[in-house]
Amino acid sequence: MKDISLKELLEAGCHFGHKASRWNPQSKQYIYTEQGNIHIIDLAKTKQQLELAAAKLQEIAQKEDILLLVGTKRQAAKVVEETAKNAGLPYLTSRWIGGFITNWEQVKRSIDRMNDLAKQEKEGAWEPLPKHERVKLKAQLERMQRVYGGVADLTELPRAIYIVDVRLEKTATREAVQAGVLSIGISDTNADPRVVDIAIPSNDDAVSSIQLITNYLVDAYLEGRKSAAEIKKKAKIKAEKEEQKAEKKKIEAERKSADKAKKKAKKEK
Repeated sequence: MKDISLKELLEAGCHFGHKASRWNPQSKQYIYTEQGNIHIIDLAKTKQQLELAAAKLQEIAQKEDILLLVGTKRQAAKVVEETAKNAGLPYLTSRWIGGFITNWEQVKRSIDRMNDLAKQEKEGAWEPLPKHERVKLKAQLERMQRVYGGVADLTELPRAIYIVDVRLEKTATREAVQAGVLSIGISDTNADPRVVDIAIPSNDDAVSSIQLITNYLVDAYLEGRKSAAEIKKKAKIKAEKEEQKAEKKKIEAERKSADKAKKKAKKEK
């Protein structure tokens, strides 16, 4: 796993918290000091939590479980979307869909409906319909794509979610806890870090901070997925070799048996 330095975290502005008057007392353990009425986050603890989260995501990836990225605030949406698309991961950037985790079956039906509409449009199935019907279906599809577009290819419930701003995404963190889904999130000084399984104390408003942390965690997940693929490949090669070895032994045994039968037949003559 790639190492991340305190210098990188500092240059990305991860250390800037909120005004001291807006702090959440539960974030005290992650606050280093106060300067000009602004809380400064202890980057040594940010690094520690970040590496813990990365290691956990590697484990998740090695099990071939799915990671969902969530970032609906303006500063996070573009970063999360671009990172997720590059990594081939599902994401939510428009808004958190209520019941996404706790009512997955219903959400899955909505995703299937959106994909069905997109397929109909692509194949020209709407052409015979009156214009007002086509316009209505097109509007419905666009509305659904704004909300569900990032999870269009999702076929099963994610086993881990990464959240930018745990204070903002209260419903997401609550659903994750209820369903036993691993939750990892950026927790600024105005948030309660206890609402997620692994809180990463950091600035959740600066794009540079969000980008650094998001990229680091997604890279760790992809590294775990690559490791899983290599393990599967090695296991497959080993199984093929064992199969070839067994087949070779079988052929050899059959040959010996045939030779023995021939010798016996000769003696009987």
